[in-house]
Amino acid sequence: MDLASIRNAYRRYANHYDRVFGPVFAQGRKFAIEVLNQKPGQRILEVGVGTGLSLPAYDPRTRVVGIDISPEMLDKARERVKAECDGHQVEDLLVMDAENLDFPDASFDSIACMYVASVVPHPDRLISEMRRVCKPGGDILIVNHFASRNPVLRGLEKGLRPLSKLVGFRPDMDLDTLPDHDGFERLSVRKANLFGYWKLVHYRNGGEVAETIETDAPRAVASK
Repeated sequence: MDLASIRNAYRRYANHYDRVFGPVFAQGRKFAIEVLNQKPGQRILEVGVGTGLSLPAYDPRTRVVGIDISPEMLDKARERVKAECDGHQVEDLLVMDAENLDFPDASFDSIACMYVASVVPHPDRLISEMRRVCKPGGDILIVNHFASRNPVLRGLEKGLRPLSKLVGFRPDMDLDTLPDHDGFERLSVRKANLFGYWKLVHYRNGGEVAETIETDAPRAVASK
């Protein structure tokens, strides 16, 4: 996976994403936002906001900043904000690389990361950056597909791995690749979609900001 492949994939998806993927991913979005809405008044970062399908569901007292690597997807999100949101809960929508967030440390009370972990080239950098910009004690919710425990399905997923660049995600990402350690506590793993094929993983950010993983890539410049 690389940024160029991801941008190309989601450029192709932009005009059809809501119709094709909206219903399939709806339950996971619903579960994540239900958790976040239990604490109204937060400033929330949604990583991979896409076409903004989740935005109308946030509590109006919440301030949401959405980022995505695809300008075409964000254009759809801005249209949705105008048509379906009262405008107060959406603070900004920005083109940005999730592995190189252009925000100061501890900028957000909580973070939602839906259907992104298996899309980014380096999930460890994604986790590190989300921890860095999330306040200590904040919630980080990850909704994603993880590789099946069924050996037949797992074999099929591995067989699809060569198509990752074309489809825009890794079909065989294992849940065990996500961290679970002191300072970044995994509170729960919940089935979120069809047959538990997608899961909601709920983390609590620790008292210390995660050490930034060094990368040669420059930080992306936020743009509207």
